[in-house]
Amino acid sequence: MGISSDNAHGLVLAVSSSIFIGSSFIIKKKGLKKAGNTGTRAGSGGYTYLYEPWWWAGMVTMIVGEIANFAAYAYAPAILVTPLGALSIIFSAALAHFILEEKLHVFGVLGCVLCVVGSVSIVLHAPQEKNIHSVKEVWHLATEPGFIVYSSFVVILVGVLIFRYVPRYGQTHMVVYIGICSLMGSLTVMCVKAVGIALKLTFSGRNQFTYFQTWFFTLVVVACCLLQINYLNMALDTFNTAVVSPVYYVMFTSLTIFASMIMFKDWDSQNASQIATELCGFVTILSGTFLLHKTKDMGNSKTVESPDFVSQSNRSSNSNTG
Repeated sequence: MGISSDNAHGLVLAVSSSIFIGSSFIIKKKGLKKAGNTGTRAGSGGYTYLYEPWWWAGMVTMIVGEIANFAAYAYAPAILVTPLGALSIIFSAALAHFILEEKLHVFGVLGCVLCVVGSVSIVLHAPQEKNIHSVKEVWHLATEPGFIVYSSFVVILVGVLIFRYVPRYGQTHMVVYIGICSLMGSLTVMCVKAVGIALKLTFSGRNQFTYFQTWFFTLVVVACCLLQINYLNMALDTFNTAVVSPVYYVMFTSLTIFASMIMFKDWDSQNASQIATELCGFVTILSGTFLLHKTKDMGNSKTVESPDFVSQSNRSSNSNTG
């Protein structure tokens, strides 16, 4: 299946975004580690990282990546743009290996290869972007019963996670922080796509900022992004970067594709074969991220005698001496 001009633009922007965002994880982690040495760690609720230049450098890099990602959604459907975030995992894992010394095992390399193969499969079979002529059309899609139910479910679940589970399990269960980021991220992407379309139409001569819907989508994007940044910082400061990146990707991408199916009905114009190929590509990417996750500590493992073995050896030595 050929790639349309709009999808090609979205592809280039999405790949560029992945490079910047993948780098930002490492730069921010370096800043968080330095800030943790001089004050309260972000994982413990501290904000000393706000005074750390490395963290701000990471934020600038992430913003550049998010701008490219933002533009990509204006040209291509979410099912094409979002899975390409796997490339940021590869870049992040590689940099973590060399800069943060969070070693990447050979199976982690295989996971990276699987992510690339899955991404190519999705790119070649992605649906074409729909022609939307006004932000009011996006508003109509967002206010249909299906997406209203999904949005309400997300908001309620995020509230429960923040007020009930973060205080109890945030420091020990990564899925709590990542779940908040991913759930809100799925809504963020839908609103980002709406604002991106509004900007695209405005630049073409049809001003969309005269409609309140454009400003509503913009406010939701800002609020959701601030919430995501806060909990992503906590996740990065508390857990291994090589784990946070893939797990965040899996949850965020799955929920975003699901939200896009509900709101934009991306698969309505595709046949069963195309949808199956895209799903296989996505499962291949998930397999790659799973490998990265399961082998995260294998590269750091060293041949060290366990305490029990050492203790047993000492007792044996003492008895023989006696």
